[in-house]
Amino acid sequence: MTDWITRAREIADVLAKDALERDRANAAPAGEADLLRKAGLPALLIPREYGGAGEGWRTALAVVREIAKADGSIAQLLGYHYVNSANMWLAGSAAVRERWARLTAEHQWLWGDAVNPIEPDLTLTPDSRGYLLNGKKTFATGASVGDVIAVTGTDGTDLFLVAVRAGAPGIEFGGDWDNLGQRLSASGSVTFTGVEVPHENVIGSISDPTPLASGITPAIQAVFGHLYLGIAEGALATARAYTLQGSRPWVLGGQSSVTDEPYVLAAYGDHAARLAAVGAFADAVAAELDAALARGDALTWEERGEVAARVAALKVVSTDVALDVTSKIFEVTGARSTANRYGFDRFWRDVRTHTLHDPVAYKRREVGLHYLTGAVPPFTLYT
Repeated sequence: MTDWITRAREIADVLAKDALERDRANAAPAGEADLLRKAGLPALLIPREYGGAGEGWRTALAVVREIAKADGSIAQLLGYHYVNSANMWLAGSAAVRERWARLTAEHQWLWGDAVNPIEPDLTLTPDSRGYLLNGKKTFATGASVGDVIAVTGTDGTDLFLVAVRAGAPGIEFGGDWDNLGQRLSASGSVTFTGVEVPHENVIGSISDPTPLASGITPAIQAVFGHLYLGIAEGALATARAYTLQGSRPWVLGGQSSVTDEPYVLAAYGDHAARLAAVGAFADAVAAELDAALARGDALTWEERGEVAARVAALKVVSTDVALDVTSKIFEVTGARSTANRYGFDRFWRDVRTHTLHDPVAYKRREVGLHYLTGAVPPFTLYT
């Protein structure tokens, strides 16, 4: 794992140099995606026998968290790639796994998605070679800068997951992602018009998933938890650097240095302690996710549900702590730190935007029900 964290840290260092400028430009993150490819990160989860690194989710989530410290948008791109590409061995046949895993590892392909389950399903119309794909998704993270798009569509009977090359004829990207935060996550709309999906590009039916295949939703929720944690850690580190370089003690405190200012020390202590606690929990949950998915076809629905409940708890605490820390760093950096040239608000904007992906109140309910009755979250595309 150490080598991959080092690579992620090197990318984070590059991204941190102009993170604010890129955020404000709101341009498609093509160059940033290339950084991920050149570092070999897209093949991190691909088994070694298919040419990948053969690492587990614990490493992948740690890499996402490290990059999120510098740029939450690019960490989201990578985290979603891990989830989207993982479908080929969670839901696909042996032939599907080998085909797409080898191609992904060889070319360091990044996978985007057009899955958003609360929108109308895309349609798959059978033809002589497979299907024709039609419809629109208003959120398609990574699709416009990735190499492959994981797409869900229905033939009127079953819901299928299919893989579509991003440059295929009939695909139109809206370029309409202009939100408060996560501005470089390439999450705009995509429209499919008669896009050919040959049989070999069909990953499989997801209408009646196995416990293993359904593990993809706890995996993406774990990505969210590590994403929020990493952004908050990056915010606090940025605030620390500012405090040490330019902050002054308050005139009524009687201190000669900001590092003697008791209220500043208490605030940093509180934030650092809570981030450390959530970080330890996030690491434990990552290990539990790895262990569950490693059981393969032996994984039971109850075991899968227990992991989902733990991931839901991570989502709750990482959301609360990240929103709090990214907002309260201004209380220790002071009035001058609100100058636009610093752009410290980008951390809060990123967390505030993505934590609305699905209501955390429902995660609290899942955790509470599990604690009181032992009931585990049922499988949905959000749990």
